Amino acid sequence: MLALTLARHLTCVVSLVCMSTQYGLAEPVDVPYLDVPAGSIVSVLSGGSSDNGPTPVAAFFMRAQPVTVAQFQHFLETHPEWSRAQVPAVFADGNYLHSHDAAAGQLPQQAITNVSWFAAQAFCESEQARLPTWYEWEYVAAADESHADARKDPAWRARILGWYSQPASHRQLQVGSTPNYYGVQDMHGLIWEWVEDFNALLVSADSRNQGDPDQLQYCGAGAISLQDRENFAILMRVALLSSLGGSDSTNDLGFRCARSPLK
Repeated sequence: MLALTLARHLTCVVSLVCMSTQYGLAEPVDVPYLDVPAGSIVSVLSGGSSDNGPTPVAAFFMRAQPVTVAQFQHFLETHPEWSRAQVPAVFADGNYLHSHDAAAGQLPQQAITNVSWFAAQAFCESEQARLPTWYEWEYVAAADESHADARKDPAWRARILGWYSQPASHRQLQVGSTPNYYGVQDMHGLIWEWVEDFNALLVSADSRNQGDPDQLQYCGAGAISLQDRENFAILMRVALLSSLGGSDSTNDLGFRCARSPLK
């Protein structure tokens, strides 16, 4: 199955040449981004509407793995303004990169954590990319190794929930789990991940879809509108992200980047 998954993406593993050729990037990029085809997803987010129909997701590219300590260290060497010593307080809290120096020397292939949303966005921009939207992240995260949408599989759900039963202090953050249907790794079981629209998950961007604004104004009330409440693992991510500010950082919160095709 692993071989089939890798073969499915072998024609366009956007490691060096494929994306630059297909979409006209000026220079090849030495980062493994994978092509994710267009589709749709019935999200856990209702958008404030009782009609929770499929949400279209346009084709995009996603990093195969979360950003690692070594990759973020390289970013800091070229963008020292995002180092712990120089970053303005408005862009990062006191936990920002607090364990980075030790990890950079000992655990370079570990997923970077304790990174604020602002720093994550800056890193992605340095790769001519951005953070994935929630719908993009949820779309890819719905896949197991052989199905694009495994969310109704009780065994798959139980496997993901098993991650939450492990004490955080016992988890290893080494990237490189078995690739899912799209060839993407570590969507579950490693870290929480920033998304581009983390602060808009419980409220629709379109005020016409929000119904009673008082109902969706606060986290607790907004949670009532969430769909698929049996998908506890995904709902936990929504709850966490919705509780954060852009300067916040935690020991288990990292990120990966995405790209839109050039037009």
